[in-house]
Amino acid sequence: MNEEEQKRKNPRLSGFDYSKGGFFVTVCTDGRKDVLSEICRGDPCGRPIIKLSELGKIAEKVLLNLGNKYDVILDEYVIMPDHIHFLIFIKNGRATARVAPTLGNIVGAYKSLVVNEWRKNCNERGEIYGSIWQRNYYEHIIRDRKDYDEIKKYIYDNPTKRLFEKV
Repeated sequence: MNEEEQKRKNPRLSGFDYSKGGFFVTVCTDGRKDVLSEICRGDPCGRPIIKLSELGKIAEKVLLNLGNKYDVILDEYVIMPDHIHFLIFIKNGRATARVAPTLGNIVGAYKSLVVNEWRKNCNERGEIYGSIWQRNYYEHIIRDRKDYDEIKKYIYDNPTKRLFEKV
């Protein structure tokens, strides 16, 4: 293990069951590169328009299909140029023949599925692809309705905030 890995603390809440509950998740692109979307000014009185890149479209498709693979509900989400925010609820945390998947399993699978589909598309065109995702992800456990409402508003407002930061 190198020195950086030894210093890195585990950001997960000790003793918490990550196989059930609600979570706010942020997944960032490698090097925070703007490869997922572009935020454009929309109607002057309305929300900005998010134009997804080809990779962003793959990321959205995989995100929307998580409920087919896991017992989850995807709530609010936004695909920003260099990161994705989403609210996800793992329904019951019970497994049948296997151990119940945790949030880490689900986010890891999500990132892997996006990479695999992107790699396949690049290979078909003879293009070279690089790393897509930053190591790990950020997660926040949804604690109550107020917490949920604040996070949902944050996700909704994120494109507008980003647009005005760039001006």
